[in-house]
Amino acid sequence: MGSQGRPGPAGDSGSGEGESGEARKVQEGKVVRGKRRKGKGKGGRGSGAEGKPEQQKATEAAGRGAEGEARAGPREHGERETGERRLLGGEEGNTVPGKEAQERRRGKKEEWRVRTGRREGARPGRAQGRGGQAWGRPAGTGAAMAAAAEEAAVAEEAAARPAAGPALWRLPEELLLLICSYLDARALGRLAQVCRWLRRFTSCDLLWRRIARASLNSGFSRLGTDLMAAIPVKERVRVSQNWRLGRCREGILLKWKCSQMPWMQLEGDSLYISQANFILAYQFRPDGASLNRRPMGVFAGHDEDVCHFVLANSHIVSAGGDGKIGIHKIHSTFAVKYSAHEQEVNCVDCKGGIIVSGSRDRTAKVWSLASGRLGQCLHTIQTEDRVWSIAISPLLSSFVTGTACCGHFSPLRIWDLNSGQLMTHLGSDFPPGAGVLDVMYESPSTLLSCGYDTYIRYWDLRASVRKCVMEWEEPHDSTLYCLQTDGNHLLASGSSYYGVVRLWDRRHRACLHAFPLTSTPLSSPVYCLRFTTKHLYAALSYNLHILDFHNP
Repeated sequence: MGSQGRPGPAGDSGSGEGESGEARKVQEGKVVRGKRRKGKGKGGRGSGAEGKPEQQKATEAAGRGAEGEARAGPREHGERETGERRLLGGEEGNTVPGKEAQERRRGKKEEWRVRTGRREGARPGRAQGRGGQAWGRPAGTGAAMAAAAEEAAVAEEAAARPAAGPALWRLPEELLLLICSYLDARALGRLAQVCRWLRRFTSCDLLWRRIARASLNSGFSRLGTDLMAAIPVKERVRVSQNWRLGRCREGILLKWKCSQMPWMQLEGDSLYISQANFILAYQFRPDGASLNRRPMGVFAGHDEDVCHFVLANSHIVSAGGDGKIGIHKIHSTFAVKYSAHEQEVNCVDCKGGIIVSGSRDRTAKVWSLASGRLGQCLHTIQTEDRVWSIAISPLLSSFVTGTACCGHFSPLRIWDLNSGQLMTHLGSDFPPGAGVLDVMYESPSTLLSCGYDTYIRYWDLRASVRKCVMEWEEPHDSTLYCLQTDGNHLLASGSSYYGVVRLWDRRHRACLHAFPLTSTPLSSPVYCLRFTTKHLYAALSYNLHILDFHNP
């Protein structure tokens, strides 16, 4: 009986195990639901094609565990629970903390980002047709690549012009160009900071052309001709601000051991400069602020110093202190030298196959550059005064001479190039000794001159030949040896003391900026100067200086 009475407690214990089995079922159901929620939270909401099989399998596993819990012992229950966990972990890959599960989750997140970018407002749990089948594809498939290409096209279109924003952006480009053409440089700079599209739009050359024409040394002539088409106009306007404010960096390109009277010419990326009886050709480095130390060409032939030379038709025409004219072919060894004057030849010019020369012997001569008539004098003109400067008109019909103003009341006279006859003289109020050291034509009817009287004069033959249109006086009463113009608003002059280079704005009387290049012990005139849109080069007695306005 005692042995029979033991099943009673066993029955109680069996009921206890049943109660614990029900508790385990409830707890297991919570675990399963928690895992299912965890899997959904990590891997995204999932499509209908993925969520339903996992839910059915989890429900069946929970049901089997509930039915067999009352019949199973603790060991079987533990094994079954472990198996269910393995089954759930294998089917719900999002709950496995392994590398493969992390990669799958990352792939699903990336694919979800791509699809939400393509379909705004669409619910990812409701896959339709082929879209629902392709929802679970890994990143890198054809659908993902097509989505990436579509996104790139949309991004490119957005960069071309913003789709939303102020009404200004939605105007036609022609009207927007007209509106922006009334803005100044500062307003355009602020507008360029709004977005990338406006930055590219405000960099258009048409918007900056009007500003550039009013700027100093921007590469535009008075008639609007673009002389520097290869450089963006916006960049030239930026550098022109440095010219206006006088911001530059000084340097020395070349030095000489003894005192010289150099002359200089620029052509493209090459610099030609005379030293004693030689003409040396140097090539600029890409920055334009330095030279290759070894000259790429040396042109010789004169017995004394080279006083002046010009570049014309791939030739170098030089005037020497030995009274001779030399002609050199730039890209070959061809050279011709012939006697031209009885004394030193101070100046020479060449245009259209015609050479004109002026000498200390008080004559000016006209020569032909043609090969059959090379060295043949066409005209000899008695100027009755020493000739310091000479220039041929752009129309090739006349030339002007600048003399020492000792034997005639006007140092500037214009001669007919074909007949050699005097056409007219310029000015009538020159003091004695007001010789003209440099003269240049700016157009067929306008020219500039400077010299011993310390004035830069601007002449317009259409207005008057008796009085200059405008003049600028050197503040320190120094002789002006040379001048240069950009063809628009900027003038540069070189003085006789301390190597002073002055910048002038033709719209104002006063000097804009002055740059002394030498100190008191080494005082030297500026014998020649040339400039581009970025740099200014000045040749003095002992060295060649540069003013860099591009990188001050």
